[in-house]
Amino acid sequence: QVQVVESGGGLVQTGGSLRLSCAASGIIFSLFAMGWYRQAPGKQRELVADITTGGRTNYADSVKGRFTISRDNAKNTVYLQMDSLKPEDTAVYYCNSKPVRAGYWGQGTQVTVSS
Repeated sequence: QVQVVESGGGLVQTGGSLRLSCAASGIIFSLFAMGWYRQAPGKQRELVADITTGGRTNYADSVKGRFTISRDNAKNTVYLQMDSLKPEDTAVYYCNSKPVRAGYWGQGTQVTVSS
């Protein structure tokens, strides 16, 4: 059974930083490209950043230069370092494989950036 647990969210002021973690179990983690996704109220879920099995990264234009995705296959964990946060980054953040698999969604972690 696949389990995905996101953590590290919180309330931060504009310009602040947070580091999100996503621990996955029940899969051979190193074989999956992984992504961080977010969903703001009233908006569709969007891909924020992804990382291939080989460590190549891609970012949405809205977060490029501010967010950094990384992975630790020994810990079955993917991270998202978020710097220079803006109010428009406020959302629930999820991780999943890329492409997504329906059974891999966790509960998400709330990120709120105050102005």
